[in-house]
Amino acid sequence: MDYGYGNNYSTGYGAQGAADGGGFVGGEVQSSPAGGKGGYGKDTVRPVTIKQILHANHPHPDAEFKIDGDIVTQLTFVGQIRNISTQATNITYKVDDGTDIIEVKQWIDSESNQDQMDTDSGKPKLIEDGYCRVWGRLRAFHDKRHVQAHIIRPISDYNEINYHLLEATAMHLFFKFGPPPSAGGNDQKMAQNGQANGNTSVNVGGKELPQNLSPRAKMVYKYLRESPQSNEGQHVQLIASNMGLEVNDVYRAAEELVESGLTFTTVDEHTWAVLDY
Repeated sequence: MDYGYGNNYSTGYGAQGAADGGGFVGGEVQSSPAGGKGGYGKDTVRPVTIKQILHANHPHPDAEFKIDGDIVTQLTFVGQIRNISTQATNITYKVDDGTDIIEVKQWIDSESNQDQMDTDSGKPKLIEDGYCRVWGRLRAFHDKRHVQAHIIRPISDYNEINYHLLEATAMHLFFKFGPPPSAGGNDQKMAQNGQANGNTSVNVGGKELPQNLSPRAKMVYKYLRESPQSNEGQHVQLIASNMGLEVNDVYRAAEELVESGLTFTTVDEHTWAVLDY
């Protein structure tokens, strides 16, 4: 299977119309996952598992939800409907994907629903124990999370279930370890600079780096440690230019290093220095 999950990432399962196995803790995408620091996931629909949804980082009510350190505003997942509850204003589905269960709420538009009943009477229906795909936004109310569905439709091709889980895994690996190696790409540059892979510890300037750091983060740390710099550190644009990397790649690496206590911001959030330089 091709895991080219960088730019132009999209699914093969579309949908029209809208109303406003295993997992890991931490769709349809029309743009790259790397659109800019702190917001490169905002304009994408990310494929996820329910376990990822329930474990998404959400430090306070006004904060954005994050999965694998990336902001997630819109998401998609598949699962089996365990229960359907109809109220006057919305329908609540309890959906189980094998990793966990979450409630999915879809607001009722009576006129739109009547039109759909008139024209779509022969199409598959959402039923208990049937499988569905959901597109929507993650919400939290009184510390309980649910998904506000824009679209929820039945699954007729069960290959879509396995396909989605592979998509979710590929995106998880992308945000955790960066893009896969490619000829002439950034990962090849890392290899040419003698960087170890993400599962191997590296000693830089007498300091042993954590094993879970990505190759990109190790490369940026090595650059910061070994390049001449003032007490103010170096700006992201300068780092990217000198290393031949994309600015968004440097941002992700810097965020890893800050979270690991290896670097810190100085004059602004775009300038970093190593902690013990």
